[in-house]
Amino acid sequence: MTSSVANGARLHYMDNLRALAMLAGVLFHAALAYSLALHPFWPTADAEHSAWVDVIAWFSHLFRMPLFFVVAGFFTALLVAKRGMGGMLRNRFARVLLPFIIFWPIAYITMGWLITHAVIQCENLSPLLSMIKQWMALPNPPAVPPTLMHLWFLPYLLCFCVLVWVAITLEMTWLTLIFRQLRIGILLTLAPLVLVLPLASVVAPFRAPESFFPQWWALVFFGLYFTFGFQLFQHQEIIDKLKPYAPLTLLFAVITYVIFLMLLEMKNAQWHMLVVLCEAYAGFWLTLCSLYYGKKWLNVRNRFLRYIADTSYWVYIVHLPILFAIQYRLLDIEAHWQVKFAISVTSTLLIAFASYHLLVRNTIIGTLLNGQRRKT
Repeated sequence: MTSSVANGARLHYMDNLRALAMLAGVLFHAALAYSLALHPFWPTADAEHSAWVDVIAWFSHLFRMPLFFVVAGFFTALLVAKRGMGGMLRNRFARVLLPFIIFWPIAYITMGWLITHAVIQCENLSPLLSMIKQWMALPNPPAVPPTLMHLWFLPYLLCFCVLVWVAITLEMTWLTLIFRQLRIGILLTLAPLVLVLPLASVVAPFRAPESFFPQWWALVFFGLYFTFGFQLFQHQEIIDKLKPYAPLTLLFAVITYVIFLMLLEMKNAQWHMLVVLCEAYAGFWLTLCSLYYGKKWLNVRNRFLRYIADTSYWVYIVHLPILFAIQYRLLDIEAHWQVKFAISVTSTLLIAFASYHLLVRNTIIGTLLNGQRRKT
């Protein structure tokens, strides 16, 4: 995915934010094995778990993918400005659609094989694996429909890029006019309200829309973040205008997140709209803070960060099968969950980074994922 601005300069902080959002996905998926809330539902759920895992994991979850779609929308606008609509669509078909077509079947088949192998080989099965084992013992086990798994964001991203073409073709300039009139105060206080409707239709915290059938809430929710990023390309001064508000915004986001967790713990359906409000505001404020502090601290030319940015796309694509293969082995090992978490994350990242460097970086796959590398 390109990140060169029209005049040839690089937006290093956007590159680095995208990479961090993807790599945070590795930590998030690894942490779910030790989550108390998802213990009955996660394939690699370990006997060792902690409520603190949920506190940290769901915090990152509220803004990790929203931030990714803001950055994706920003780079989509950049491509339109640099290469035109046709060039943007060709780029996205090459960098988004083709990787999905190539890697989803491999990941899906691998994950299925890993589950079957774990059910047979593991002694301490997770609740979900135990249920799958019972299903497999039936004379006619129920068929499980395929899902997009962790690659769900690719079809949605492609859909948003096509909708950009539709909006520009139909000259829907009212979106740009609304954004031009947007003030920082309105952005911070009222803008998150538009996220309430899609979030209100799903259980909090929102789950990944992994179904092959598009989910309207995800189209609206992530589409709004994508649209914000698309418009942000022409109004990058908004990030700088956040400077006097960023510390308090971050503080309020953390407080709102704490309230969100307390309301979730109460498990009272009457508080659902308040839960959704907290979810919308905390996620939006954290996304804005990520943009501001990302530009402040990560807008540097650094070979190491550039390498991480190049690697992150591949790491995210391949991480889940690697992670599950490791965590299935860890189910039968007696150790503290923190030790298992460290082993699974470190091993997954080492294998993923090594495979990129040795097998992908200088190949056609590396060019497919990141474009032609330029010597600097």
